[in-house]
Amino acid sequence: MIDIYTDGSCIVNPGPGGWAAIVFDGESKRALSGGEQETTNNRMEILAVVKGLQTVPEASEVTVHTDSQYVINTMTRNWKRNANQDLWDQLDAEVNRRAVKWQWVRGHSGHPLNEEVDRLANGEARNIKKALEGGAGLTHVDEAGRATMVDVGWKSETERVAVAKGSISMMPETLELIKANGFEKGDVLGVARIAGIMGAKNTSQLIPLCHPLPLDQVTVEFEYEDERTAVSITATAKTTARTGVEMEALTAVSVAALTIYDMCKGVDRAMRIGDIRLIRKTGGKSGDIVLEE
Repeated sequence: MIDIYTDGSCIVNPGPGGWAAIVFDGESKRALSGGEQETTNNRMEILAVVKGLQTVPEASEVTVHTDSQYVINTMTRNWKRNANQDLWDQLDAEVNRRAVKWQWVRGHSGHPLNEEVDRLANGEARNIKKALEGGAGLTHVDEAGRATMVDVGWKSETERVAVAKGSISMMPETLELIKANGFEKGDVLGVARIAGIMGAKNTSQLIPLCHPLPLDQVTVEFEYEDERTAVSITATAKTTARTGVEMEALTAVSVAALTIYDMCKGVDRAMRIGDIRLIRKTGGKSGDIVLEE
């Protein structure tokens, strides 16, 4: 049995609206959401169910949980379909391919999946409204121009990965000393690797408006670049959370590079740290972004 929790929301009716669906098979959970600029609450409620069912294999046994009496009574009590016929046709087609049961849920009754899907739908509606009002600018600035921490509570937790790179250039003699483990302070790259991981873990304490994240994994790798006498640094950060992990990957690279500088500055104060950038990210609403192969 597969459970689908759905919700739809509009800021004004009609107006910017959002829909959301959470598909739960008893072990894993998948969250979907979206919205429209000019819509109604009823359309969003129907669309949420359609989108949720479309992710479920045909012939599956499904229970749809919704707080929309409009959807429940139309599907179970033959309420008249005076509007949204295009969506009702889509819903009928999806239902006919599966064994669907309907379960009404009282809104804000405390059920965690019902509350989560409500936050998702409302968050989508708010984002569309903000974009229409010209608010698709800096995310860490509120309407009054003040610095603020972004509200990500409405988002669903997804697996996210970010990869960042950077480098530190130095004199040829310094690079050879690193290779030969010739510094009195010890293994330069070994210490830098640990420092980069620690930096990623403490990113929210370093960047004022960054959310603290439960990191699943952080790796820091090094590569010698003999031609330009430099050490290339690559950091990968993984999390399952409501927001991205780019800052953690970038911080890992930065702290690793600073640690190399600290360990080697006694013989080479002309080292230069630079070219720290995001390479790629996966997961989240914005999807996959690849800036470099």
